[in-house]
Amino acid sequence: VQLQASGGGVVQAGGSLRLSCEISGRTFSNINMGWFRQAPGKEREFVAAIKRSGGNKYYADSVEGRFTISRDNAKRVLYLQMDSLKPEDTAVYYCAVKPGGILSQIRIPDGYDYWGQGTQVTVSS
Repeated sequence: VQLQASGGGVVQAGGSLRLSCEISGRTFSNINMGWFRQAPGKEREFVAAIKRSGGNKYYADSVEGRFTISRDNAKRVLYLQMDSLKPEDTAVYYCAVKPGGILSQIRIPDGYDYWGQGTQVTVSS
């Protein structure tokens, strides 16, 4: 499984960006898909996740109401729409997937097997 993230950039506070993550390789009927981010000097943290089946979505408290995760199963693309961006959202954003992932691990990095290369998001004040 290979993941290719894109869509990062520099935006002013209050602006929007949409990240994409193209997934290639084997297909799975049950898979957790998520976005994480890592700012300089900080640990990688959970942002949002979605299960391929069911469509339930999960968000970190810090992005709830501002970010929206979605997926296009036919195109095999995972998205993260980011609105009302804040300077504290500045980080490298990573997409990740876990075939056969369980719900209890959907918010932790160790719950994922495959990672994209990351895309930089910079929000200026």
